[in-house]
Amino acid sequence: MTQDLTIPRPDDWHLHLRDGAMLEAVLPETARHFGRAIIMPNLVPPVVTSAQAAAYRDRILAALPDGMSFEPLMTLYLTEDTDPEDVAAAHASGLVKAVKLYPAGATTNSASGVTNFDNVRPVLEKMAEIGLPLCTHGEVTDHDIDIFDREAVFIDRVLDPIRRATPGLRVVMEHITTSNAADYVRSQDKDLGATITTHHLIINRNHILVGGIKPHYYCLPVAKREEHRLALRAAATSGDARFFLGTDSAPHTDSNKLSECGCAGCFTATNTMSLLAHVFEEEGALDKLAGFASENGPAFYRLPVSTQRLTLRKSETAVEFPAKIATADGPVTVFDPGFEVFWAVADD
Repeated sequence: MTQDLTIPRPDDWHLHLRDGAMLEAVLPETARHFGRAIIMPNLVPPVVTSAQAAAYRDRILAALPDGMSFEPLMTLYLTEDTDPEDVAAAHASGLVKAVKLYPAGATTNSASGVTNFDNVRPVLEKMAEIGLPLCTHGEVTDHDIDIFDREAVFIDRVLDPIRRATPGLRVVMEHITTSNAADYVRSQDKDLGATITTHHLIINRNHILVGGIKPHYYCLPVAKREEHRLALRAAATSGDARFFLGTDSAPHTDSNKLSECGCAGCFTATNTMSLLAHVFEEEGALDKLAGFASENGPAFYRLPVSTQRLTLRKSETAVEFPAKIATADGPVTVFDPGFEVFWAVADD
């Protein structure tokens, strides 16, 4: 017996594609299912100008296999030297759909991020004026703040003051991991949204640490307590349009994940849609999956919902996902949910 669920073709509102050989290997894993994606700018060096964003977009499109359709939605990396007029021109041209805020040192390739938020105020004011969203990596990096508390502290110390000082600024809290963040989104107006990753709906911090360290579950923001995972599930499956999918799929070679100082990130592009169908079915919310994966994100970014369709099919046989994706730089391990999944994207 099979069961079908057809939704508009989904989009990924937070995606890492890297560059070069890694880009060529992982791009098809996203383009197979997703029509568009917000592309993270934390390359080395980062994408900080409109010219760099245009060049990166061209490299992405050049790497797209024949017969695949995919639209990269470009972002700029916010630095204390970012030019407000360059941001405005990039937005007006249609090239850039958001600006990304990384507190300096918060995650992979974030050393060029913001230390003094007063220095980026002119950029934020220009973004509020033109309606360009700010995507935030919502963690403080103070050494005296516990890593499991950094998201909650960011809301109080950074995000809320920025929003109060910049009326009209549209903000996406990316990859939220706590009930604090979900509650904050619900308490605010229409200018605030949040993305939730696939892996944070599935793992808590026990998955990383119990029975030995599991490097392929290590991500930033790090997974939190079970109560927070359940809060994220409730938010994602609620039907609230302020929550939408951003996988934060982050490819790293196994050698980089398994090193003495392993990289943060879970690679979920390959199996996200199957895993989401599983989660939403568990929560009795399959009717809410289209909103979360296909409709809420476009509404926030003021873009049309895809006219293409994607069908998920549940069968009695468990799906076998590839364990790894081969790249010229080395293998990338695909996120393993730790349980059998019976939903697959239909080929027809």
